[in-house]
Amino acid sequence: MDGELAGGLYGIALGGVFFGESMFSRRANASKIALACLAKQLSAWGYGLIDCQVYSEHLMRLGSVSIPRTEFIDLLEQYTVLPGRKGPWQLDRPLEF
Repeated sequence: MDGELAGGLYGIALGGVFFGESMFSRRANASKIALACLAKQLSAWGYGLIDCQVYSEHLMRLGSVSIPRTEFIDLLEQYTVLPGRKGPWQLDRPLEF
């Protein structure tokens, strides 16, 4: 199990917005842990929004909120103009929760 991929997620970043595409798990709850780590790291980098794209009870339990389209567009205009993260992504340091 050591060093084995347990789960994760992938998506696309534009400016200060991360657009999540999909989550996957090989171990129970691994994608949830990956999302929590990503959210914490994105916050440290100044990202302002994670777009989950589609409403789901699963994502709501993890803390996502549904917002009106007009508010979403305002947030996109605010955060996509920020400089994005360049190069390969990795944790700046171990995350503490």
